[in-house]
Amino acid sequence: MTAAAIPRPVAAEYAPYYGRYIDKVPDGDLLRTLEDQGRETQAVLAGLSEAKALHRYAPGTWSVKEVIGHVTDTERVFSYRALRFARGDAIALPGFDENAWVPAGSFDARSLKDLAAELDVVRRATIALFRGLDAAALARRGTASDNAVSVRAIAWIIAGHERHHVALLHERYKV
Repeated sequence: MTAAAIPRPVAAEYAPYYGRYIDKVPDGDLLRTLEDQGRETQAVLAGLSEAKALHRYAPGTWSVKEVIGHVTDTERVFSYRALRFARGDAIALPGFDENAWVPAGSFDARSLKDLAAELDVVRRATIALFRGLDAAALARRGTASDNAVSVRAIAWIIAGHERHHVALLHERYKV
C-alpha cells in the first residue's frame, strides 16, 4: 500500500455510525475522489447567489452557507484527528457539537465566495496530508469521540461526509 492508495477500511476500523458516510464513497482512488469532489463542490457553489446561499429548506434548518461552514469545520477536525493518530499520538480526542459550532461560526455573515475559498483551502490541505502518509501511518488508530478509528477510515469518512451534505444540498435545498 502506498500513500496514493488508501484502501477502503473494514468495519472494525470505525464506529458503525460512520458507515453511513463511508458507504457513500465509490471504490477507487480515494485521493482522486477527494480532488474530484473538491472541484465538483466548488462548481456547485460558484453557481449560487448570495440570496440562495442564505436559503433554509425549512424553519430551524441550516442555511446553505451554514452547511458549507459545517463541512469545512468537520473536515478540519477530522484531518486534525488523522494527523494526531498518524503521528502515533495515543491521547483520546473529544468530540464536538456541530449544533453549537454552526451558530458560533457566523457563516451567514460571510460571503459565499469566502466560505467556498476556505473549503477549497481545507480540502487541499486534507489531500496534502493524506498524500504524505505512508502505509504504517494510514493503518494507525486512535480514539475520538470515545470510538476507535483508523487514519485511513478518517480519510474515507471525510469524503463520505462531504458527499452526504452535497447530496442534501441538491435534494433539500435544490441547488
